[in-house]
Amino acid sequence: MCTNDVPRPYRPEELQDSEDTRPGAFAAAPEPLPVPVYDNHTHFDFGDSPVELGAALDAAEAVGVAGAVQVGCDLPSSRFTVAAVDADPRLLGAVAIHPNDAPELAVSGSLDAALAEIADMAAHPRIRAIGETGLDYFRTGQDGVAAQHHSFRQHLDIAKQRELALQIHCRDAHVDVLKILKEVGAPSRLVFHCFSGDAELARICNENGWYMSFSGTVTFKNAHNLREALAVADPALVMVETDAPFLTPHPFRGRPNASYMLPYTVRSMARLMDLDLSVMGTLLRTNTESVYGSWTD
Repeated sequence: MCTNDVPRPYRPEELQDSEDTRPGAFAAAPEPLPVPVYDNHTHFDFGDSPVELGAALDAAEAVGVAGAVQVGCDLPSSRFTVAAVDADPRLLGAVAIHPNDAPELAVSGSLDAALAEIADMAAHPRIRAIGETGLDYFRTGQDGVAAQHHSFRQHLDIAKQRELALQIHCRDAHVDVLKILKEVGAPSRLVFHCFSGDAELARICNENGWYMSFSGTVTFKNAHNLREALAVADPALVMVETDAPFLTPHPFRGRPNASYMLPYTVRSMARLMDLDLSVMGTLLRTNTESVYGSWTD
């Protein structure tokens, strides 16, 4: 679940010389990127080790992460997102009800009211995406599938009505996600957040002009399917994210993730795509701004 607990502060300079290797400790900051990029999916209000918003963005900016998309996954975190994008110009936002939350809200009779509030939040000029939404069959049983489908379809409608991008969360449900997208139509800009498919799904994304956002999972030793997908992905449709505080890139798995750690994943992607790091950075920045627009508008 998402939380709005008061975050604890840290100083960006503490990361530069960090030698604390305990699982809950933040890793040392990476070498800065030559071309600044954006973390297009992160949760500043989520996790066991939250950080103060301004300090977290300062730490990211110091290593070449110019800004981020703060993502809501329920009403409290979406409200947090709206407040956060007002608080710091380095943030854009996405708001939604996570598919795992949809069945519980449906049982209580409050799903449609929650979706209506999401639609209202989406009118904010710095909310540039609806997400994360989609389908997740890993934690939700068969009795929750109908609610997830209804919620996903409603989010698709909101994105198209508001002319916003859509961030898809998909776990063990690629077939049904693709089926619904075919039935109702996708918005003009669609992102598979934390891309978890294979080369076949990457080719489908290429054919439809859908963006693929890779996270720290692409650096995991056993993630052969993701590396195969990245190899065939249209470079003009590739983006990068942390999904912080989750999915910390290798070799720091087990520690909390954060936007300042994005360069580890960017460097890995550049090697896998056989691109110069500056070219990789320019590509990622251009693609991200194509989806969400300018951070300075």
